[in-house]
Amino acid sequence: QVRLVESGGGSVQAGGSLRLSCVVSGYTSSFGTMAWFRQCPGKEREGVAAIRSDGIITYADSVKGRFTISQDNAKNTVYLQMTRLNAEDTATYYCATDAIPAGGSVLDPYYYQSWGPGTQVTVST
Repeated sequence: QVRLVESGGGSVQAGGSLRLSCVVSGYTSSFGTMAWFRQCPGKEREGVAAIRSDGIITYADSVKGRFTISQDNAKNTVYLQMTRLNAEDTATYYCATDAIPAGGSVLDPYYYQSWGPGTQVTVST
């Protein structure tokens, strides 16, 4: 059974940075896509960044140039470095993993079965 646990969330001033971590256990991450999503109350969960097993990375337009996803397979950990944060980045952030079928969007939460409990990020102005 796959288990994912996020950490690193918190409160930060606008313009600041945070690094989120997600530790994966019970799963060989090299065969799946790892992704970060976020969700605000009353809104749908949206994809932020994803890294495929072949190393191809995809970002949502809203975070391009500000967020960086990376993976350390030796530690079974995926990271999300977030810089130049703004109030619109306030959300609960989730990591997820799954094998995404050909033609599927790596930023679509529909394709992911395994999720962490989330970590809250709050950006104040």
